[in-house]
Amino acid sequence: MSKARLTLIAASTAALAATTLAAAPASTDAAPTEHSWTQQSEQPGQARGSSYLPNQREKAQNARLQKNLDTAIAQAAKEQASGQRKPLAAAVTVYYDDSQAPSFDSLIDQGAAIWNSRVTNVRLVEGNSSNASLSYYEGTDPSGSYYYGDGHGSGYVFLDYDQANVYAPLRIVTHETGHALGLPDRYTQPCSKLMSGGGPGPSCTNPYPDSVEASEVDTLWRNGFAASGTFSKVG
Repeated sequence: MSKARLTLIAASTAALAATTLAAAPASTDAAPTEHSWTQQSEQPGQARGSSYLPNQREKAQNARLQKNLDTAIAQAAKEQASGQRKPLAAAVTVYYDDSQAPSFDSLIDQGAAIWNSRVTNVRLVEGNSSNASLSYYEGTDPSGSYYYGDGHGSGYVFLDYDQANVYAPLRIVTHETGHALGLPDRYTQPCSKLMSGGGPGPSCTNPYPDSVEASEVDTLWRNGFAASGTFSKVG
């Protein structure tokens, strides 16, 4: 691993305590060109349509994620109103593999810990290539960082070096993981909203979902590990 990448890992531990996040390393390394995930239409590092920043080309995937969320919220409200609310399913474990994103290893683990401290119906646990449904990759891509998947714990997150040198890298990681847990982008919302992503600008370093976002994830996962959509990209 390069000296620059080691610097990121050392700095990120101190960054969490200070909530002032270190930048990801600048790199000209090529992004991985293949990996074990087979249910995708394109490879990590070759995205054509999404970004951590506002991007009109992401509208279709965001619409799908919002529709899934609206459906889950309506169903929960219906069950509560009828007095026949189903007992909550046991927390679902989603295993993730970050072996292909070594520069961001510590940040990915911190991001998982943040989500685990905020939600109860799903747990993110580090696994490996043989048992993980969610993978992380790193490299450079003109589209920046993005998530590709069904919004229910499957697919992959691509983390872009250049973008992480401008925007808070831990916020990028937790934001993209939020997509994997089912949340859409909400770029026009304030920095206090994790899913506003890069909308509030580089000065926003908040890596935490608020109580509404956490509740939405719990609602999406209250019925277990059922796929909730087709695979697509979102930033």
